[in-house]
Amino acid sequence: MAEKTIATPENQSRTSTTEGTRNREQYITPPVDIYETPEELVVMADLPGVTKDDLEVRVDNNLLTIRGRPHRIAPGTPVYQEFELMPFFRQFELSEKIDTEKIRAEFKHGVLFLHLPKAAEAKPRKIEVAVAA
Repeated sequence: MAEKTIATPENQSRTSTTEGTRNREQYITPPVDIYETPEELVVMADLPGVTKDDLEVRVDNNLLTIRGRPHRIAPGTPVYQEFELMPFFRQFELSEKIDTEKIRAEFKHGVLFLHLPKAAEAKPRKIEVAVAA
């Protein structure tokens, strides 16, 4: 699975013109851990402040896209801030060895778990050796 972030929203070509004084929206690349088992790849992405309703995970032409918009959960108006919550965006190019029809996603405590099952032909298998008499 190769990371492919060339198509981030801020550097996609746009057909409309934009004002020079307006700031473009910035994105943070969420950190991920990727684990491999004999049956699947598991991608764990940290998305703090994102809710299920503001999370988008999609696969299009073997391109896995993770997009999330965080919200501040503390009550009241911030008096002092050392960091700004920004939207998350990351893409991965999937090989044909991943069965994209069976991808599952779980979201717990700000961590996204993506289960990318291997296609049947990509799974390792043991080959029995027959002994000739």
